[in-house]
Amino acid sequence: MFPSWSFANISFFQPPAFLMIGIPGLEAIHDWISIPFSSMYTAALTGNCLILLAVRRTPSLHQPMYYFLSMLALTDVGLTVATMPTTLAVLWFDHRLIGFNACLVQMFFLHFFSVVESSVLLAMSFDRFVAISNPLRYASVLTNNVIIRIGLTIVARATVSLFPLPFLLKRLNFCPGKILLSHSFCFHADVMKRACADITVNIIYGLYVVLSTVGFDSLLIALSYTLILHTVMSLASPRERIRALNTCVSHILAVLVFFIPVIGVSMIHRFGRHLPPIVQALVAYVYLVVPPVLNPIIYSVKSKPIREAMLRVLREKRKG
Repeated sequence: MFPSWSFANISFFQPPAFLMIGIPGLEAIHDWISIPFSSMYTAALTGNCLILLAVRRTPSLHQPMYYFLSMLALTDVGLTVATMPTTLAVLWFDHRLIGFNACLVQMFFLHFFSVVESSVLLAMSFDRFVAISNPLRYASVLTNNVIIRIGLTIVARATVSLFPLPFLLKRLNFCPGKILLSHSFCFHADVMKRACADITVNIIYGLYVVLSTVGFDSLLIALSYTLILHTVMSLASPRERIRALNTCVSHILAVLVFFIPVIGVSMIHRFGRHLPPIVQALVAYVYLVVPPVLNPIIYSVKSKPIREAMLRVLREKRKG
């Protein structure tokens, strides 16, 4: 139900709230759509929390590779929690209002965890490069102190990059009649288009953040795998080559699962304004919901130590 606010003769306006939307054109079956969404959110939280518990409780997994996997799992939990409340509120209860400041907070954390995930995937590619190119020095290069510093740098980078975004939006004059968002959560590109002011600064800074974080990370990941392939091709035994590449399969899949939807969302928000609203919504949901669901599945299937540790945690829970 649309709010009946009346704002006359206001020179500077910021809406008390925005109106979110679920899946455009399918509002009549939101109850049914909420079932797969609830299942995916449950799977994402369960799978990633299992990874965190498995690494914590298994001493043999206290290695750099699994520490980075824990960072990825924690990031996926954060990304899931950032969007789950508003999405399920829209689908379950048709509760579509989100306060202006609450929208900015959600927007910050949504983009924060996205940038963190990109950075963690970059750190994981560096981990694979060191493990394959210089296995004898692997433990001495990636010490616990180095991993902690990498983690803190990732958090600091995301915070510094995204901290200006809410303030750049708060300075804008919004249109009283343009409060309907395109999703059940707050994207920067979506919110800024509701303004009745010049948003050039927002566009330029948003593009800078994307290029300097996700764009830059993707280039460095590609460079890492170029160097990894060069190292692998220099190995004498075909069996050693396959074994070395096999340790990268999980990470490569995680990279594809994250970066392909990111590219899709970025392209749609900048060039896909003529696409049907349902396409824009579905691509955004794929970007935010699918990676946290698939990452635990990818690593539990491809990594025997992780799979066994997760099963051990489940058995302990049942006994308890």
